[in-house]
Amino acid sequence: MTVELGGELPPEVVIVTGMSGAGRSTAARALEDLDWFVVDNLPPGLLPTMIELAGRTHGAVPRVAVVVDVRSLAFTEDLLSTVEELRKRDITARVLYLEAGDDALVRRFEGVRRPHPLQGDGRVTDGISRERETLRAIRGEADLVIDTSQLNVHQLKARVIGFFGESDEVRPRANVVSFGFKHGLPVDADLVLDCRFLPNPHWVPDLRPMSGRDEPVRDYVLSQDGAKEMLEAYSEVLKLTIAGYQREGKHYMTLAVGCTGGRHRSVAMTEQFAERLRGQGVDVHVVHRDVGRE
Repeated sequence: MTVELGGELPPEVVIVTGMSGAGRSTAARALEDLDWFVVDNLPPGLLPTMIELAGRTHGAVPRVAVVVDVRSLAFTEDLLSTVEELRKRDITARVLYLEAGDDALVRRFEGVRRPHPLQGDGRVTDGISRERETLRAIRGEADLVIDTSQLNVHQLKARVIGFFGESDEVRPRANVVSFGFKHGLPVDADLVLDCRFLPNPHWVPDLRPMSGRDEPVRDYVLSQDGAKEMLEAYSEVLKLTIAGYQREGKHYMTLAVGCTGGRHRSVAMTEQFAERLRGQGVDVHVVHRDVGRE
């Protein structure tokens, strides 16, 4: 059932939140470029009022994005309770959470020579730690988490536009990310697949300088016992998972495919999964996170 506010349909709602320095402002500008009505730093308790006012504009404000800052009073409790209230009223409010690693956040704060809003008399890392703990609950409720550690502003903007841009048909969208376990898991992964059971092309001298995007490496990886079987079996799992996400109103996901260094096996398998997902009608964005890292 869709709730009507003041005789009008409620707007589509996205709440943009996450770590300071992770790109909230960039995400908000991307949504503005998509003609969303963006409200910056709105106290969570005022969100139902904002939605009601938007619902009375006779369709002039069909989509509202609200940027919520950790400094808002009683942030976590108010925001979580507000999201729950909206869902009880059958108003869909999606939560977009921007994340980044500590190293990336420290570099960004040092680059702009500004203190972290929660560091007080301590260091930037102290503020980051406090904020991460404060936001833990809302991160767990997020519909979409984007890790911006390796993204520049243009890449983040493209990612947001890819997720929230209009289309004639709401199609599922997937990020397929290759990575190396030795460099850490992608924090925004919904699903993680481990390819380390396959022989490593790193130990084949002719293949070592190549990546999984090169045909000899791809052919080597796919020729190994279990490689094609895993591709076929996990593609079926993905089909079921994506269908379930669609039923629950979640139209995007991130699949992380890992090997030891993120150069050979995971890259080759990521390309294969991306091809299969496209064949299922999924809009796919491929990222090879760790190619080029030692």
